[in-house]
Amino acid sequence: MNDAVPQGSKRAARRWYRRVVLGLVTLFAVSVMYITNELMTQRYTETISNRSELRLALYSANLMSELQRNSVVPQLLARDPELISALTSQDYSRSTARLMSFVDEIGAAALTLLDSEGRAVAATNRNELGVNHSDRPYFVDALRMNRTVYSTYRMDTGAYAFIFSRKIESNGQVLGTIMVEVDVGRMERGWAGVTDAVFVTDAQGKIIMSTEPLWRGLQERDALARQPASSAIERALRATQSWAMAPAEAYLRGEAVLRRESRVPHQGWRIVNFTTYDSVREKVNGILALQVMGFAIILAVSFWVMSRQTASRLVLFQRESAELRALNRRLQREIAERERVEKTLQVAEQTIAQSSKLAALGEMSAAVSHELNQPLAAMKTYLAGARLLLQRQRPEEALSSFQRIDDLLERMGAITRQLKSYARKGSDAFEPVDTRAAVSTALAMMEPQLKTRSVDIIRTLPTEPVMIMGDRLRLEQVIINLLRNALDATKTSDNPTIEILLAVGDTVSLQIRDNGEGIENLDELFEPFYTTKQPGDGVGLGLAISSGIVNDLGGRLTARNAADGGAIFEVQLPAYMLGQAAAE
Repeated sequence: MNDAVPQGSKRAARRWYRRVVLGLVTLFAVSVMYITNELMTQRYTETISNRSELRLALYSANLMSELQRNSVVPQLLARDPELISALTSQDYSRSTARLMSFVDEIGAAALTLLDSEGRAVAATNRNELGVNHSDRPYFVDALRMNRTVYSTYRMDTGAYAFIFSRKIESNGQVLGTIMVEVDVGRMERGWAGVTDAVFVTDAQGKIIMSTEPLWRGLQERDALARQPASSAIERALRATQSWAMAPAEAYLRGEAVLRRESRVPHQGWRIVNFTTYDSVREKVNGILALQVMGFAIILAVSFWVMSRQTASRLVLFQRESAELRALNRRLQREIAERERVEKTLQVAEQTIAQSSKLAALGEMSAAVSHELNQPLAAMKTYLAGARLLLQRQRPEEALSSFQRIDDLLERMGAITRQLKSYARKGSDAFEPVDTRAAVSTALAMMEPQLKTRSVDIIRTLPTEPVMIMGDRLRLEQVIINLLRNALDATKTSDNPTIEILLAVGDTVSLQIRDNGEGIENLDELFEPFYTTKQPGDGVGLGLAISSGIVNDLGGRLTARNAADGGAIFEVQLPAYMLGQAAAE
């Protein structure tokens, strides 16, 4: 009897010990799962917030790219000879076809040509032909200003039109106006392709672009108070749940969603994005499921060790195994869902690549306009000189001016034929080029500008040919850009001087030095659209284009400030020996 009592006490103590251990393990598991749920929910919520901000930055960049790309089109079309001729002769039979040939390449919503009275004489939208726009701000403001004018107005359909316009002049006479309407509908359709709701407001807070058409023209508070139709935000609200751990940043129809806002660097615009907390619960549940599986295995082993002799415990273990298989199936569904999300991200990356191509097309259009300005300015000078020579009965000298004009026209044609070379890199059209001849041709092209100012040109050229393998036209283009920059830099100099030094060794080195004020910002000098000139004097593409051309030729373009004042631009290219081709 005395021995039986201690044995019973030991069994009871072991049972209580096992229960305490089991309770502690269970408490530890619950604590770990609770902390994991809190931390993972916060982490994935921050991830969604970061993705929302990234997507907002992408939308803003695409919008600015679309606006900037369309802003340069009126400047190009205002100089189109056929449109100027049509406005002068009032013969618009081919003008509409001319505009329709441009609209697909530009990517604009519509192109419209107005005469001096504001009447639409040519348009890609034939319903606009004959419509009078004389009271519209884009027509009135364009006639008053000597630059491209931006205007926004609401159409009868409720959507907003975004228009860039510019007046067309010839010999100081205003002939009409060219209008370019930005295709914002394409961007809105792209925004609606995801589970976000996006809208853009102007400086007064009025919604001018939105994935929900009923929001246009309203303030944000009024728009959110309205009952939306089938829209992106409606889909987002259906996916939003009340379990979100982070504080709600916005409430739409009583549901919590994530709201992000960013400034668009145009006319005081702001872009707002609503994102749901979708997929966070699924991701957290996946991690919790793994923990549950791990703790379930521990508990199952504990139960098996503590009660391996009882059949009831074995049944419980089998039930736990079935639960583990169910969890495994849930994990497989999670993996399939993640694969679907990865495919969606691939589609988004393709959309980003297409937007980059559109931005490159806008920069290429601006580059062609920049490179055609030099021949046009030279032609204007030669025409004025030829007119003066003819008035003075000196036709032979006038013929030489016309010959130079013909050479300039051939050069402009060659520049336009080189559009494809901006889109590909290769040396299939390269040939041996004498750098001295390229320098002489560039100086001849710059002769009209040099004659208008008293600039001392110092040339140091070798007596023997200095050959490179490249494209002579593009090399001349680089030299003209550098000479033009040097000429502009010496405007404030008392004794303007430009020095040209050509040397050859293992490489060909061409230095162009001026005695101007020097370069303030060397880091951003070769960035596209960076310029220190006044608006209208340049678009900041000359040095960027020149650097790209020199890179295509296998060399490099550098700039530095001289110790005694002024700037030095140096072009370094691989030398080409005359006997190299035969040896190869």
